[in-house]
Amino acid sequence: MGWEKVSIDIEIRSARQEQPEGETAVAPKHDQDRPDRMPHPLKRSPARLLLVRHGESTWNRAHRIQGQLDPPLSDEGRRQASQLGRRLAGHRFSAFYSSDLGRAMETARLIGEAVGVTPTPMAEVREIYLGEWEGLHNHELEARFPQAWASWTEEPNWDLVAGGEGSAPFEARVAAAIDMIFERHPEGDVLVVTHGGVIQIALHHVVGRPGRGIFPFRIQNASMSVIEKRGGRLVVSGVNDIGHLEVGSGGGEIG
Repeated sequence: MGWEKVSIDIEIRSARQEQPEGETAVAPKHDQDRPDRMPHPLKRSPARLLLVRHGESTWNRAHRIQGQLDPPLSDEGRRQASQLGRRLAGHRFSAFYSSDLGRAMETARLIGEAVGVTPTPMAEVREIYLGEWEGLHNHELEARFPQAWASWTEEPNWDLVAGGEGSAPFEARVAAAIDMIFERHPEGDVLVVTHGGVIQIALHHVVGRPGRGIFPFRIQNASMSVIEKRGGRLVVSGVNDIGHLEVGSGGGEIG
């Protein structure tokens, strides 16, 4: 049975000018002498982080482990990125960041052409470094690292990867990047093109659970997941929105 087209109804709204913090709106002149008509301070809109997984790469299609190696997008991946760009066209963003790996930057460039914004490279949202596993197919992992691969298939854990970045450093890196973006941009929508592992860690950061390997969230190529900051609290408000893609799009391996 084929995948159905799915949308979690994320409202992508245009950014609007907000009153500077600490100031109140000015009443129209004819209301200024009526205390009962004086306005309340304007409520600030929540900051939102729109996390986009890059489009399908040639290695996603071939089922090879990517990590921080850098295969290009496939033709399908470029099509996916263009579809997402069309969905986001006409909306304004407070900022636009992308992992500096090529498959993410290519996705961001195609989205940026539609949105009218140039992405800023951000190494902190690169995919996890997977050491000696990068570039290998699953059957090669099973042959070269039989014990680690058997443990991985039973219970995935980044710490099983020979020479890899490891769970704790990866989680700390992603959490620090998420916190930094929200600190820089306390209002409005921020678009971030990144990788499946990074989005998994970001979601786990919000719910307060460690993420060691492959997690229960499905994060497809060119999908959007959304984190909001409301009153100092982070909230997951959408996961794996692919409403802009045609039936059958998405999927892929790590990264």
